[in-house]
Amino acid sequence: MKKVHIIGLGIIAVAIGIIISTASDYSTYENFSSAKLKTGKDFQIVGTLDTTHALEYDAVKDPNYFSFMLIDKKGESCKVVFHGSKPQDFERSESIVLTGRMKGDYFSASHILMKCPSKYKNDELNVEGYQEVEAVPEES
Repeated sequence: MKKVHIIGLGIIAVAIGIIISTASDYSTYENFSSAKLKTGKDFQIVGTLDTTHALEYDAVKDPNYFSFMLIDKKGESCKVVFHGSKPQDFERSESIVLTGRMKGDYFSASHILMKCPSKYKNDELNVEGYQEVEAVPEES
């Protein structure tokens, strides 16, 4: 083998290692308790909106500050601060995935991903998984 081929294979191996190591950081979801123990690292946390607390967002005062309470999968509630605008239909989301890190007593989110309810939620699905739709009769 030529030196160029060996160097090329080495570069490819290093690139694959870097990709695998960065992908493994987001492979599992954490909860607030474990995120508090591991500071200085980004995590993904899945939870639902805690509707017992009010959302804090004032577009006139500061359009890039949005805070709310989230209940993680273990049932722990924690304040979340997102430095961006409030996503549309945020209150209707079924579950929320946050990416960010703990900063003291709150979670600083850099990204918010929401799972919103389907507009076809009340419709039944047939066995194959397709949605049943009834035809609307035409008016004559």
